[in-house]
Amino acid sequence: MTEIQAFAREFLRDPLNVAALFPSLPPLCRQAAAPLPETGDPVVLDLGAGTGQVTDVIQERLGGRGRHIAVEFNPRLAAVLAERHPKVEVICDDARAVVDRLLAEGVRSDLTVSGLPWLATAPRRGRTIFEPLARLAAPNGAVTQLAHAWIRFFPDARKVQRNLEANFEEVVVTRTVLANIPPAVVYVARRPRIR
Repeated sequence: MTEIQAFAREFLRDPLNVAALFPSLPPLCRQAAAPLPETGDPVVLDLGAGTGQVTDVIQERLGGRGRHIAVEFNPRLAAVLAERHPKVEVICDDARAVVDRLLAEGVRSDLTVSGLPWLATAPRRGRTIFEPLARLAAPNGAVTQLAHAWIRFFPDARKVQRNLEANFEEVVVTRTVLANIPPAVVYVARRPRIR
């Protein structure tokens, strides 16, 4: 079974948590990883990593530098990810739980790429994942959130953008990446508002 078939199978099993029928394509992945520092030993958090398409781009850009942590909630996708990327710290767990543990350890992320579905980024018990991601971000760090272009104008999607803006001073939406299936955008958030 190919990675695309594995991804599609998991989407059909749990569409709300997998959120896409196909994995992200390279042009979108490059856009999401664009804020990654070119020098030093950056810490990169890869949330909702799926089978590792964004992980591929991050690993290529890191070139052996830094620390790369990939989080995938689905155990079957996490197994594919761990097999494809043995040098990446693959964690099969809830993204919020992992972010909380990293904060407790004092980790600071230079880049967090989130492929989490909208439902996972929405506030739960009054708290959105973007608040702890803002605290996790290094002073010059960035958070990128992938989103299908067609859902940007739904009320929940606007709520996600407001949540990003509440936790970061700068939130920019990239041009639509038409070379993705379906077309998608990347929200790029910088300068965390630390509370």
